[in-house]
Amino acid sequence: MKAETLLKEFFRYVILNICGMIGLSCYILADTFFISNGLGANGLTALNLAIPIYSFIHGSGLMFGMGGATKYSIYRGQKECKNADKCFSNTMSIMFIMAVIFMLTGIFFSEKLTILLGADKGVFSMTKTYLQVILLFAPAFMANDTLTCFVRNDGNPKLSMIGMLTGSFSNIILDYIFIFPLNMGIFGAVLATGLAPVISLFILSNHWFTKQNQFHLVRITPSFRLAGTIISLGAPSFITEMSSGIVMIVFNTIILHLHRNIGVAAYGVVAKLSLVVISIYTGIAQGTQPILSRIYGYGESENQKKILRYALKTMLVISCGIYLIFLFSANSIVSVFNSEQNIQLQQIAETGLKLYFTAIPLIGFNIIISSYFTSTEKALPAQIISL
Repeated sequence: MKAETLLKEFFRYVILNICGMIGLSCYILADTFFISNGLGANGLTALNLAIPIYSFIHGSGLMFGMGGATKYSIYRGQKECKNADKCFSNTMSIMFIMAVIFMLTGIFFSEKLTILLGADKGVFSMTKTYLQVILLFAPAFMANDTLTCFVRNDGNPKLSMIGMLTGSFSNIILDYIFIFPLNMGIFGAVLATGLAPVISLFILSNHWFTKQNQFHLVRITPSFRLAGTIISLGAPSFITEMSSGIVMIVFNTIILHLHRNIGVAAYGVVAKLSLVVISIYTGIAQGTQPILSRIYGYGESENQKKILRYALKTMLVISCGIYLIFLFSANSIVSVFNSEQNIQLQQIAETGLKLYFTAIPLIGFNIIISSYFTSTEKALPAQIISL
């Protein structure tokens, strides 16, 4: 493949996926904005205490989506269509089992989880409500994450982006309706978030109605070997999201002892904005993944390294722009989420933004390199060193 053609395809996939992933991350950012304006600092605290669980759900969905879609693309590149269908069917099966576990956790253990996450009496009820509903919607979140990856890798990145953006915009509209005119409080916010992937799935269903899909559900004998491959290929995506959740839990625990609920609310602003930034890097990684998997299937090792270079250079340029925005506009950005004009919240969040985002390029580098190894299965470190 010529360099110009490869570069054009790279930007086509990457731009569409960045837009889609930003839209997907706005599920939580919209909650942050509307909850801060409708429920104040306590609402922000409850959201930040509960949101790490969303990271585990989203990470699991991406693990099955990225792992399954990567193996699917490799099979398609090798012209093994039957194995590609088996891969899709196995992915959906194990994804459903994991989603049911999350649902059962929400039904039976949400109160214990709320206590474990550190909610006090002032925010306990709101934290539990958000936590329970987000777990009950786990099948929708995970199915949306998984099918978005498969639709994108099936040659339809535009529909994948439209699905994510439609879900995000519907979440913003429903957030406003449920929190303000209907006065549903934090339940309205989490209900809007839970309905967003359902709407996105309706959009993605066009891939089947228009008969563009090349993957199908087939009767399978569960393959533990294939399931292990899917999980191992998707593990980097899961680890990235899970680590974000763990960091939030640890920070929440520490900050609760230092600044109580106001500190957690301030950290919540930083954490939610970081999710949006990380989604940009995930968009770059997911945009390169179908191209890398396909050319890996073709055996084009030189083109694999070219795609990696494009991805890293794009990440560095975006990182510089993002940091400059937060460095010079921290005050204005935090004010958007500080409806009560709490001075302590404002000061903590501003300082946090400027410090936190100095390290963001390292996160981007990790996400892109992890995706590279995933997309090329067992690529050797020497490939990276030789760049």
